[in-house]
Amino acid sequence: MPWQNFNIWHGRLPHWRADDVTYYVTFRHRRALTEQERADLFYALQRPDGHRWDLLILCVLPEQTDLMFRVLESPSGEAYELSDIVEKAKNKAGKLIIKRSEERFPPFYGESYDRIVRDEVEFDSLWETLVGGPVAHELVEDPRFYPTLWCSESED
Repeated sequence: MPWQNFNIWHGRLPHWRADDVTYYVTFRHRRALTEQERADLFYALQRPDGHRWDLLILCVLPEQTDLMFRVLESPSGEAYELSDIVEKAKNKAGKLIIKRSEERFPPFYGESYDRIVRDEVEFDSLWETLVGGPVAHELVEDPRFYPTLWCSESED
């Protein structure tokens, strides 16, 4: 494999890790999120605790969330664990949603599906899928007007 420090660990799903790669992460929601709940999750993922990743694209739809990013190094020189970043942001948004909705559990499933983006062709395909998500789900006619879609300027 062309990746440095490659390893695999398993929860319910396999998770691949390597240094200096781009990750794609997606997770489903237990139920459709309201506009406010999507905004809560969007802001939690866009600004996780500390500067731990270089977020490239983020799209929070009513039924699922998708994002691509590069994990940064901690002060010790090791890469942050991406599941820690994603799960902490999901927990932060989940607590806020539980407080408002008075539900017992957050509206997201516990584990996220993640993968290493293998090449530029796959990156471009995933990018187009994420940007086109709000239109494909008939939420807006123009993705530029979907409030919980964010793309880094360097990648558009």
